Amino acid sequence: MLRVTDYDYEGKITPKSVLRHRPIGERQEMAPIMQRSSRSRKHADGSHPMGGQPSQGRKAARTSVWHDRRHWLVSVGLTVAGTMVLIWVLQMALGWAMTTANDLRYGRPRTFQMDVVVGHHDSAAHPTHLIALNLEGHIEIMEIPGGDASHARVLIGPIVSGDGADLVPVTLQLVDRHGNHHPDLLVHCGAMELWYNNQQGTFVSA
Repeated sequence: MLRVTDYDYEGKITPKSVLRHRPIGERQEMAPIMQRSSRSRKHADGSHPMGGQPSQGRKAARTSVWHDRRHWLVSVGLTVAGTMVLIWVLQMALGWAMTTANDLRYGRPRTFQMDVVVGHHDSAAHPTHLIALNLEGHIEIMEIPGGDASHARVLIGPIVSGDGADLVPVTLQLVDRHGNHHPDLLVHCGAMELWYNNQQGTFVSA
């Protein structure tokens, strides 16, 4: 039997004849690899061998808490957004309803008329006709004493400014503040009020 030298291992390929003959028909048995009992043993309670929770369980718990918190924040955000949109829609609807009502009642330009006895050459049969106009924010009051247009007078009222100033209704009210059957004229224009005193057969700004 040949002997393999160190030289053969280092620089040459070992001849096949040197190898020990192995029978083909025989099959070698391989010893099974035994696992360590600490790794193969499963804990009934599902806890980690070192006493902690499994990493997947901790991740699942954190994910569940995050989803719950995100769901709560999303619900609050949607509620706030829905409330703001609802308020905006209600404001738009209310503004449209008020404008439409004023259009039906006062027209465009805003106009208010009334017949009243104020003591300016008038009577119950021929009252004085008063017309209040809002012409692009300029308030004007026209007085026709006793229904006689030849003696008509125009009172220049205040100026209304701001968005929609030309759509603000202007109304008139007569109040006998002195009890002399010569009522004074009160002009309403939005939140603004203006008095005209009834003096010497006409209205004078107070």
